[in-house]
Amino acid sequence: MTPWTRSRQEQQELQEPQEPQGQQEQQEQQEQDAQPRRVRLPRQARAEPDTPGAPGAARSGPESAEEAAGAAPTTPDAVRGWRGRYPGAARVVRHSTTALAAVLVFLALLVPNKPGYLTSGVFFRIPVEGVFGAALLLVLQALRPRARRVTAAVGGAVLGVLTVLKFLDMGFFSVLDRPFDLVLDWILFDDARSFLEDSVGRAGAIAAQTGVVLLVLALLVLISLAVVRVSHLVVRHSAVATQGTFAFGSLWMVLALLGPQTSVGLPFASGTTADLAQERVHQVRAGLEDKEQFAKESRVDAFRATPPDQLLSGLRGKDVIFTFIESYGRSAVQDPAMASQVDAVLADGTQRLRAAGFSSRSAFLTSPTYGGGSWLAHSTFNSGLWIKNQQRYRSLTASDRMTLTSAFRRTRAWRTVGIMPGVTRSWPEGKFYGLDHVYDSGKLGYQGPKFSWTPVPDQYSLAAFERLEHGKAERGPLMAEIILASSHNPWAPIPRMIGWDQVGDGSVYDSIKEEGKSPEEVWQDPDQVRNEYRRAIEYSLNSLISYVEKYGDKDTVLVFLGDHQPVSTVTRGSLGRDVPVAIVARDQAVLDRISGWGWEDGLKPGAKAPVWRMDSFRDRFLSTFSSAR
Repeated sequence: MTPWTRSRQEQQELQEPQEPQGQQEQQEQQEQDAQPRRVRLPRQARAEPDTPGAPGAARSGPESAEEAAGAAPTTPDAVRGWRGRYPGAARVVRHSTTALAAVLVFLALLVPNKPGYLTSGVFFRIPVEGVFGAALLLVLQALRPRARRVTAAVGGAVLGVLTVLKFLDMGFFSVLDRPFDLVLDWILFDDARSFLEDSVGRAGAIAAQTGVVLLVLALLVLISLAVVRVSHLVVRHSAVATQGTFAFGSLWMVLALLGPQTSVGLPFASGTTADLAQERVHQVRAGLEDKEQFAKESRVDAFRATPPDQLLSGLRGKDVIFTFIESYGRSAVQDPAMASQVDAVLADGTQRLRAAGFSSRSAFLTSPTYGGGSWLAHSTFNSGLWIKNQQRYRSLTASDRMTLTSAFRRTRAWRTVGIMPGVTRSWPEGKFYGLDHVYDSGKLGYQGPKFSWTPVPDQYSLAAFERLEHGKAERGPLMAEIILASSHNPWAPIPRMIGWDQVGDGSVYDSIKEEGKSPEEVWQDPDQVRNEYRRAIEYSLNSLISYVEKYGDKDTVLVFLGDHQPVSTVTRGSLGRDVPVAIVARDQAVLDRISGWGWEDGLKPGAKAPVWRMDSFRDRFLSTFSSAR
């Protein structure tokens, strides 16, 4: 634009005298000094406060406006606080935090979900998830840095959740010999809370629950933050990270091809966390499909249309007693550490009952549960269906399925009762099982102490059954389901046998409880746990054998069995899920009917005794003792 083409206003502006540049800058500086200033540090100064050459690390030149005005200088050092005053300590803290974050991520990726795998060798593996994660972060940083930050945050949260699931699995494997089910197992936490209250009191249970919740939250937060911090480290040292990712990825592929394993059988080319995530996806899908599958299974019932007069005709006039012994598993009769003592009790019991006129046969049943969940075994035995989870249990108890116990009621030839000392609250399932009357812990008249979890000692439960039902004059035939709970975890303190005439209202057990050990004392040593478990099983067996010996008669038919194996602290993961089962009767015609079962003589099944699935017992029993289908 030429001078003569400018507007008159522009020419006037060009002709106006201009203030010297220095005076203008001074005026602008004074106006800025009159207002509060907020110092914004450059990104490099904020991220690396102790890096030589960073802004604020060394100052030169004219004084700042604050210093010129006589105010306290607002310098980067002042903003950084203790990091500026102690740069060496800040460097140590920063590096230590980063190192701890890397270790935490590494451990989270490699920690197994089974307690038996938790050895030092398991942490000398290469996690493929770490290699893949580092590669993904490097690619995202090059393409979309914001996506890298979001991916790191989401990945940290997912890894935190999977780590919590691993610890849940450890707990479930320790007790139930199976992983935690994301769909079906949430209700079991309420049972765990009740168990804690019964074992350590309400205050102790609340403290334990609070501690667990805080620990889970801390684990989720710390692992998430650790992954984000490690992602920053990978990006900041991208060249080294790229080389390391390539090297470890190549080594992982070589190990995967060669297949070397740790001492517990885990591959050095680890995919633990990825496998867990995949298993959980399949588990959730299977859990959602299981309800429909169970509905199809439960519609099949060979005895639904059997007339009542044909059901159980071979047992008419008999008192039939089904007794579950808590945690009485194959380990009790075959584990070398305890079998000799338990076998001695069974051998002696066989002889005592034989002297009283009774004969017995025994075998094994495979339980649907392990270490706990007794109600799943009870319902499987009664219904003839495989009740392996809580969803199936709820569906079953809401149905009209005929159970073994309700079959007796259906005939109208028996009074059906339940002795349930472990039931401490309302139990509507009693109607489903076809029981005319249920004696829970509050209806047995017990005035003695609890033995840890066990509300009522076994000998008292049997004495109460005799007093309330079996010993009554002029009664009709009885069908009873009795749960003996003294062998319930934690197996301390344990009652001892006393004279039947001494049982009374149970107050005699006050002094007996004081003689026993506390759970805290027993559970400090696994060997003590196994020993006390054995003693508890011996007490339950002696109670039952002594009861039949004293109160049994020509019409008594007893079927007793375990509900599941004890926890893995006792079994050490061996001998599967089988439980002993025995039938005792004085009438030889009853035992003749089961001659085709192939069961062995006596109360103790041998190592080669028949093994049935527990859900097959109902149909076999009804077929054997009913006149027609």
